[in-house]
Amino acid sequence: MKILVVGPSWVGDMMMSHSLYQMLKQRYPTCEIDVLAPNWCRALLSRMPEVNQALAMPIGHGEFNLSQRYQIGKSLRGQYDLAIVLPNSLKSALIPLFAKIPLRRGWKGESRYLLLNDLRSNKRDYPLMVQRYIALAFEKDEVPVAKDLPLPYPYLQTESAQVTVTLQQFSQRFSFDPQRTIIGFCPGAEFGPAKRWPHYHYANLAKLLIQRGHQICLFGSAKDHAVGEEIRASLSEAEQPYCINMAGETSLPEAIDLISSCTAVVSNDSGLMHIAAALQRPLVAVYGPTSPEYTPPLAEKVKIIRLIRGGLIKVRKSKDSQEGYHQSLIDIQPEMVLNALDELL
Repeated sequence: MKILVVGPSWVGDMMMSHSLYQMLKQRYPTCEIDVLAPNWCRALLSRMPEVNQALAMPIGHGEFNLSQRYQIGKSLRGQYDLAIVLPNSLKSALIPLFAKIPLRRGWKGESRYLLLNDLRSNKRDYPLMVQRYIALAFEKDEVPVAKDLPLPYPYLQTESAQVTVTLQQFSQRFSFDPQRTIIGFCPGAEFGPAKRWPHYHYANLAKLLIQRGHQICLFGSAKDHAVGEEIRASLSEAEQPYCINMAGETSLPEAIDLISSCTAVVSNDSGLMHIAAALQRPLVAVYGPTSPEYTPPLAEKVKIIRLIRGGLIKVRKSKDSQEGYHQSLIDIQPEMVLNALDELL
């Protein structure tokens, strides 16, 4: 059986899709799984051994471009027996239709009744996103109920030799202290500061960890570099050499290798949080207005800190929240995170 998966466009969602690929391989050991996804996803998909190949999706997220979707679908005709469409949009189901793939499977979404011929509508029976992905590995009448559904955790393979090379390269470039273990911080998040633990809390946690003999590596994209600098600027001159801002300085493969070298990771609700979990790093995940009940980090050594109870709360217009931080994240003190790290380590 040859299977085409139309993959998601977000890092965290792509990481959770690995549970689906594992389940497909368990059910159909000789199947070949190709994943159609944005080009940046190759760094993740290449480290998932169940994936045969990643097919680059040249159409940008949110772009319709019907004619190009038709051409892509036409080029894939006669190659696949089953298509699994993970995004809920109508446009994401067009390529499998144009490819004339006999069985096209996905959840009920954006008016795509005529595009998918194995349409699932009982989404609410599976409260986790990863459960909804895994359920698509089963025939409609064979899907276990949520409590009985197997849940293989996502993971990323790393090569120790390549990790060593990457670590040496960045050690020379950023002057890592070879005597200090690395604690990774992922202080960025999509959609602004409302999902971010305040930079001054990260800085105070960094101070405590540096005092204990660790060094801090800050990970993220180029747009997270500024918050990394805010964290470093809050440290003393003596502490700053032990807090290295690599946000925007690494490729995604390099970030994966470096995070795999960390003794532990502290992260906001972000794609890098899911990568750290997939690398089986001890992880403290700090949550505010977003909920871990739908897309939690999936790993054994995880501590989730979230103070909201009984639904969301609004940002109070306190002095601290003027920077856009959510009050529930402001209320999480560095000592809480340090205690969680101690429990993990």
